[in-house]
Amino acid sequence: MRPRGRAVAGLAAVLTLAALALTGCGGQDTAAPPARQAQKAAQGQAPAGGSQSAPPEAGAQAGSNAGNAAPALARSEPQTITIPSLGVSSNLETLRQDKDGAMKAPKDPDLAGWYEPGPTPGSVGPAVIAGHVTWNGAAAVFAKLKTMKAGDTIQVTRQDGRTATFTVDRVAEYPKANFPTLEVYRNLDYAGLRLVTCGGEFDPKKRYYDSNVVVFARMTAAA
Repeated sequence: MRPRGRAVAGLAAVLTLAALALTGCGGQDTAAPPARQAQKAAQGQAPAGGSQSAPPEAGAQAGSNAGNAAPALARSEPQTITIPSLGVSSNLETLRQDKDGAMKAPKDPDLAGWYEPGPTPGSVGPAVIAGHVTWNGAAAVFAKLKTMKAGDTIQVTRQDGRTATFTVDRVAEYPKANFPTLEVYRNLDYAGLRLVTCGGEFDPKKRYYDSNVVVFARMTAAA
């Protein structure tokens, strides 16, 4: 029988992370998925219309870092993110929840933001950093996120002075209407990282992208 404390903690994490799955790129997205779907994910069940062990989306770029995770660090808030392959270097805003439980978007389109209720980058679990893809028609901080490839690296500096290096496992794009909450935000036994932005087609009238781009990575070194 699963310890009650762990089950409750896992459920809380998925409930909050599920809310950002569809709202994490800033004011151009749909409402959060139903709480029941998030609850199923927390209990290890497949979301409606999906598979618990679903393979990567079509077009996802698969990696081979499964056995290469570095030992996790203690919790410490992140300060900056650097993505060498994209030429991106950004201070990190702290993103919290709005009154509806969804993640607030970064205020500055040139800055990414760390989702504060979740794990910190380098600690155990799926830490989440989100950023805008465009802003008023101009490229924003995560404009090129979907071009990342397996093996690319991401560095996150932390408040404790450590720098966590993450290696990309894969990159996938998901329709927002069928976002695989379990696949993206399930509990981990290593230090994982998820970079999230919008993707797919943009409707200028609704100011709405129909998909999310997600980069899956794991910590492979810490200095």
